Amino acid sequence: MSRDEGPSLRELVTAVALDANRTVGGGLVSIELLRRRFTARGWLDAVSHGVFIAVSRFTPGTVVLAYCVMLGWRFHRWRGALLALAVASVPASLIVYVLAATLARIDRYAAVRTLLAAGILVASVLVLASAWHLLRPYLANPPKGGHHAKRPLVRLLVVVAVAIALVLIGATPVRVLLAAAVVSSLLPIGNGGDPLQPDSKRGDPLQPDSNGGVRLQPDSLKGSE
Repeated sequence: MSRDEGPSLRELVTAVALDANRTVGGGLVSIELLRRRFTARGWLDAVSHGVFIAVSRFTPGTVVLAYCVMLGWRFHRWRGALLALAVASVPASLIVYVLAATLARIDRYAAVRTLLAAGILVASVLVLASAWHLLRPYLANPPKGGHHAKRPLVRLLVVVAVAIALVLIGATPVRVLLAAAVVSSLLPIGNGGDPLQPDSKRGDPLQPDSNGGVRLQPDSLKGSE
């Protein structure tokens, strides 16, 4: 695809300004809108989009800004890159500035503080619910009588203790990841209670049949009864 087949400078700036500043949910949403617009008009193919995504993730800084810069450079070199960067960052920065200034002025009202506290509470509940949804399979009770009978309780206590400690010390995300790696390396490894590993006594519950498909072993359901 040559540059002559792409958008004009005005069309490029308009497209980036619209899709980069009217979304909520992160830069990947804006990138997807840009991809749809540019591919629908024949300005961008899947290969170029994949290259832009890879380079923008590798480049230090915000992914969506790097993607917009590459779009601008692809079609109009320096002029396109600079203008795409400007229209993707300046309007959003002004919006954030206005919202922050407004929030600082209205924060003294009790009703506003109540709404903010409610929003924080809802966000916290959603995060905790997501965390529990991810942890629950690994904390499930193993088959009765096994030597892993107390492992789920131990895992739960370890996870809770580490979470409380990280909150108390104000750990950064990097420290959280390091702590998670250390804790996971210290936890005992085995298939008891682990939903991702088949039971060594029963074998893999999915067995091939004579027709080339798979069938579920009847004995594999006994542990969950």
